[in-house]
Amino acid sequence: MSAANPTAVPGSRTRRHRVISTRTLLSIVTTVAGIVIGLAMLLPVIWMVFTAFKPENDIVTFPPELLPRHFTLQHFIDVWDRIPFARLYLNTILFAGAVTVISLFFDSMAAYALARLQFRGREIVFVGILILLMLPFQVTLVPLYDMLNSIGLTNTVPGMIIPRMTNAFGIFFLRQFFLALPNDLEEAARIDGAGEWRIYRQIILPIAKPALLTLGLFHFQYNWNDLLWPLIMSSDLDNATLPAGLALFMGQHVVEYGLLMAGSLLALLPVVIFFLVIQRSFVAGIATTGIK
Repeated sequence: MSAANPTAVPGSRTRRHRVISTRTLLSIVTTVAGIVIGLAMLLPVIWMVFTAFKPENDIVTFPPELLPRHFTLQHFIDVWDRIPFARLYLNTILFAGAVTVISLFFDSMAAYALARLQFRGREIVFVGILILLMLPFQVTLVPLYDMLNSIGLTNTVPGMIIPRMTNAFGIFFLRQFFLALPNDLEEAARIDGAGEWRIYRQIILPIAKPALLTLGLFHFQYNWNDLLWPLIMSSDLDNATLPAGLALFMGQHVVEYGLLMAGSLLALLPVVIFFLVIQRSFVAGIATTGIK
């Protein structure tokens, strides 16, 4: 046995070093591939950032160049003069922020009822929500506009907000999160005499904070970047949002890329800041929300 050990140890060390080398090589290849894919996905954003600081002559240069030859802030100055940018910014914050807050409130209540309460027709209601989730928004666009026009809510910010006060995806998303929660806390609260509203407000909502922040980011980003609905509902710039206002720089024959990129960069900042603030809760909300 002692004579066999000297020959066995070098072989095992060689195999171990070979395994470590393979793992190291695989890790390096995976890291490089991730960096390349990440840069490829960020390339449009990087191009937008550099284009916003390019003079008009550098933007239309052929072949195009990523880095500007001369940096300029003129596009950021002109975008405030050409359109009522501050007004559009305020309208977009009001529209996206109000829809996010109100929708989280109604979505969470509906999801709590579907996940934690027993009542007749619960499954039918859930199937109806799934059907709405699969139904394209464009299908209901014309009837919804006619209904809002008949009650005088077109070309108003409330007219844009009210139809977005609840969302089928939000209800489905939070329902799946609530289904994964244990029943012990609710049963203990009911034994202590707590009602459903108190259980929902003081027990369920604090536990669901990661999922609520994640869904809030989804709602805010979607409504902040939405072009079709605000464009249809607003006939003038006083009630328009940023995407609708920035669309004015895209004419039939000429596209003012510098102004468009500068406005898009300014419009991107709130979404990026929102994500950076809640990024930890965002990851936790995605990780803990599953299909049950």
